[in-house]
Amino acid sequence: MKQLTYKKSGVDVKAANIFVQNIKKIVKSTQGRNVLANIGGFGGLFQFEAGKYKNPVLVSSTDGVGTKLKLAILANKHDTVGIDLVGMNVNDILCCGASPLLFLDYIACGKLNNSVLTDVVSGIAKGCRMSGCSLVGGETAEMPGMYKADDYDLAGFCLGVVERDKIIDGSNIRLKDTLIGIESNGLHSNGFSLVRKVFASGELKKYSAELLKPTRIYVKSILELLRVTSYELRVPVIKGIAHITGGAFFDKIIRVVPKKFGIKVYYDTWPVPDIFKLIQKKGKIASNEMLKTFNMGIGLVLVVDHKYTTLTIRRLFDLGLKSWAIGEIAANSGKVEIIN
Repeated sequence: MKQLTYKKSGVDVKAANIFVQNIKKIVKSTQGRNVLANIGGFGGLFQFEAGKYKNPVLVSSTDGVGTKLKLAILANKHDTVGIDLVGMNVNDILCCGASPLLFLDYIACGKLNNSVLTDVVSGIAKGCRMSGCSLVGGETAEMPGMYKADDYDLAGFCLGVVERDKIIDGSNIRLKDTLIGIESNGLHSNGFSLVRKVFASGELKKYSAELLKPTRIYVKSILELLRVTSYELRVPVIKGIAHITGGAFFDKIIRVVPKKFGIKVYYDTWPVPDIFKLIQKKGKIASNEMLKTFNMGIGLVLVVDHKYTTLTIRRLFDLGLKSWAIGEIAANSGKVEIIN
């Protein structure tokens, strides 16, 4: 009987080491002077400059990309799902008003494909640059038997910071405050298990360019909006931020609203992109189910004092983002009302 080795069992440590060497320059492109060590060590070192803050609070998030990866594998396009991974995390901590500092990734695969995973990491690095955070490390796990050879999964973790007195937590939301919806970049990273039931494999390939558009990263624009409006008005204009992901309009907005209030969303106030209309028609999906599953063209919702609605929409436009007044805070405790 021939001697078994780890490589013969399906885990190629040498290939993994080569992969790490190949991505070092890509990872380095995200890092500033705060990062004190190259990838490949046991831990990522990041010097937090606490002196720049009065009373800093660290904010963390972890998330993945979900079954959108199945479409990326089908279409053999892997350079944007890393942007999705970063976006899902940094947009979440943005909802607290936090600026991202650092990011870590976890990649699990059936067989390490250097070219594919380099594309994935390139996307992660691009997402980090787009959001102004450093990729300080990660883990790549080759797991034969757990995954098919071509399959891989992604998870990410980010850490950010916000001044304690600038935390956005929805506590000062009031009746009749406005819900401002900001345009998405397509489906982002939610609803793909349903999408894969709606379309056959050939149709998924046909629409893959649209379906694989990466999650819009709102960090720099919204942080600038917070800075500008605070400087102009000397009051906190944005009272709540909701990242429209799984659960969408029925779950995510109400999460940032005090329990004594509900919300009204006026479904005819923004243009729904054609891809969502196609999914709904092809799958014969009820409108409420669509609104529970997909962002429907709205990737982020801000809650603002109604008297600052026009100003906020104008400032968002100046920052390159289309937005609409899509609803309001209502008196119906905990209720989500969608009005067509």
